[in-house]
Amino acid sequence: MKRSWILAGSLLAISVGVAFARSDELPEMPKPQAEHEWLQQLVGEWESEVECFPPGEEPVKSKGTESVRAVGGFWIVAENRGNMMGMPFTGLLTLGYDPAAKQYIGTWVDSMGSQLWSYRGSVDAARKALTLETEGPSCMEPGKTAKFKEVIVLRSPDHKSFHSEMQGSDGKWTQLLSIEYRRKK
Repeated sequence: MKRSWILAGSLLAISVGVAFARSDELPEMPKPQAEHEWLQQLVGEWESEVECFPPGEEPVKSKGTESVRAVGGFWIVAENRGNMMGMPFTGLLTLGYDPAAKQYIGTWVDSMGSQLWSYRGSVDAARKALTLETEGPSCMEPGKTAKFKEVIVLRSPDHKSFHSEMQGSDGKWTQLLSIEYRRKK
């Protein structure tokens, strides 16, 4: 019985595909724009040197890796691995560009929290820095939310940096994280 459902589903998918292939009314598929192409510079294998600035504590240094792949010409997915404050860490970043909203969009999830971070941002006029903004749980004031600003700077084709800051209730920005990435040879 299961096999016949699979066969029926496959035949339906093929039939729909053939019908669409014959239709002259289909809109043209979108093509990546210059903003999408900007993201492709991030694709590759990277080694990272991380410096974390926990509020009220000494900075914590660690090393890690980042593997970035393209999804079509529209998105990138970056997987970060390493140790954060002595614990194994994995984080996943997605980035793309929304032509209708005229801004970069993305998400972040990691192994140290249950928050899904949603980003919106833009690239500077020099086309070297992507600034992403989001809101989420404050690490300085438990139970409150805060604004976060994260910046990816392209230093050269083989070197990029990442900086994360949080805005406190006093309006001042505090650096939380700094990462230097070097492309693996």
